[in-house]
Amino acid sequence: MKKHVVLNVNGEEHDIEIEPNRLLLHALRDDIGLTGTKEGCSIGVCGACSVTVDGRLVSSCLTLAIACQGKEITTIEGLAKDGRLHPLQQAFLEYGGFQCGICTPGQIMAAKALLDGNPNPSEEEVKEWMSGNLCRCTGYYKILESVMAVVQNKVRTEDLLPRERIEARIQSLDVYKAEARTHGSKSHG
Repeated sequence: MKKHVVLNVNGEEHDIEIEPNRLLLHALRDDIGLTGTKEGCSIGVCGACSVTVDGRLVSSCLTLAIACQGKEITTIEGLAKDGRLHPLQQAFLEYGGFQCGICTPGQIMAAKALLDGNPNPSEEEVKEWMSGNLCRCTGYYKILESVMAVVQNKVRTEDLLPRERIEARIQSLDVYKAEARTHGSKSHG
């Protein structure tokens, strides 16, 4: 039997009807429509589904949504403020801390939880903390570099990219054609 639950997510209340065994991950993605949180392993070991509940980092794939009623839940969508990216989001863009993007929200949420508790961690402390978040694309160096850029105040906070200006850029496949490699000119025979 479904239960009425009010979840406070990113500062907004969401009234939803859910089964008592509904996981927070599925409530966020399917019932509330916040799809930034990703499902990876579904057993709490990869970190892709990381969110904070009352400031504590949790795996949303292991957390019951009903247990979060009356608590403050923060997802990746809640980090940007006033249309401006959070410094960690900006750093991941500037320093290439992402590849395919599946683990990126969890990586950023984990890094934020670390920096909230320890604003000046060493590289070793960052490595240890972030070891609970797996990435299948990178060698982790760019993730570490992105987090350390925030720690060392190397992120351009004065001109953080507004969310609405971020666009995916896809190169034309023409750049891979042999004739396109000759100074960008094409024969018009």
